[in-house]
Amino acid sequence: MHNLTDAYPTRYWHALDDGRVQCDVCPRACKLHAGQQGLCFIRANRDDSIVLTSYGRSSGYCVDPVEKKPLNHFLPGTPILSFGTAGCNLACKFCQNWDISKSRETDTLADAASPEKIAAVAAELGCRSVAFTYNDPVIFMEYAIDTAIACHARGVKSVAVTAGYMCDAPRREFYRHIDAANVDLKAFTDRFYHKITGSHLQPVLDTLVYLRHETQVWLELTTLIIPGENDATEEIEAMTRWVVKELGPDVPMHFTAFHPDWKMRDIGPTPPATLARARRIAMDNGVRYAYTGNVHDGDGQSTYCHACGEVLIGRDWYVLSTWNLDGDGRCAACGTPCAGVFEPQAGRWGARRLPVDMRRYA
Repeated sequence: MHNLTDAYPTRYWHALDDGRVQCDVCPRACKLHAGQQGLCFIRANRDDSIVLTSYGRSSGYCVDPVEKKPLNHFLPGTPILSFGTAGCNLACKFCQNWDISKSRETDTLADAASPEKIAAVAAELGCRSVAFTYNDPVIFMEYAIDTAIACHARGVKSVAVTAGYMCDAPRREFYRHIDAANVDLKAFTDRFYHKITGSHLQPVLDTLVYLRHETQVWLELTTLIIPGENDATEEIEAMTRWVVKELGPDVPMHFTAFHPDWKMRDIGPTPPATLARARRIAMDNGVRYAYTGNVHDGDGQSTYCHACGEVLIGRDWYVLSTWNLDGDGRCAACGTPCAGVFEPQAGRWGARRLPVDMRRYA
């Protein structure tokens, strides 16, 4: 087993003629001199190769409702064990997890845990899945893959919560081991991506098309709506039309409320009416499952049959109030299938949040 205090060897890099080494995991293509770290902070040039410095060192272990990822069509009502590492390969000025993603202190990663231990604890706690979240699993893909393999051996599924900013070859390897993904589609202009996140839109769109058409990964999308930045009707129209045309009508979209954080404290929170407008635009453009998030909105967070309008899954925040799916995931009223990954019965985890101290487990 890998020693959790060691740097972990990686595959996706190549040497440059000038003596530097280029990381090939994400489109940033960081070119590093000996001893340097990439923008993500946890991939570094050691001995003329790229290593992962956070393997087995994680933060924020917590059992959440799967709806918090957010995933509304993947094992609804079930508990999911969530964790992340330090670092991130984007530089979002509005980051909601900046204390983790922008951390330069791997020592803040309180819990050391092998993939096998994470899988064992998830199974012991009754979690149906494990989520790689808080920062982005793209940058700790080797650790995430090994954890997903260990989880699958115990019947526990794996979930990636990601910005989707990844190159083609590592993307193909990573998603072979992932059961569901929520991808942040942060906006629909390259101006926003470049100005606000320090990245670009097209690689994210490439990831979405790949996931939808070349994998069996269950896919949902999240857009954090920021007043004055990505809330224009024209942009939401263009985004949702693209989703239906390129990904199909069955990919759920979550429009979530911004709150002032990190380097964007001068912008106010998103009005609920803005989220309702985005949801309505999406549905008018053919998105069958559109949701609002980070606000209390029972209508906007419930799942409806796209054929007859029946409430299929009623939600009050993260608590399921109604379950009108039959054992095959069809509308109990009209028999129309609801897109998703469902068990015959709804989970009963509710809104609980259970912090997990990995040191308490053998």
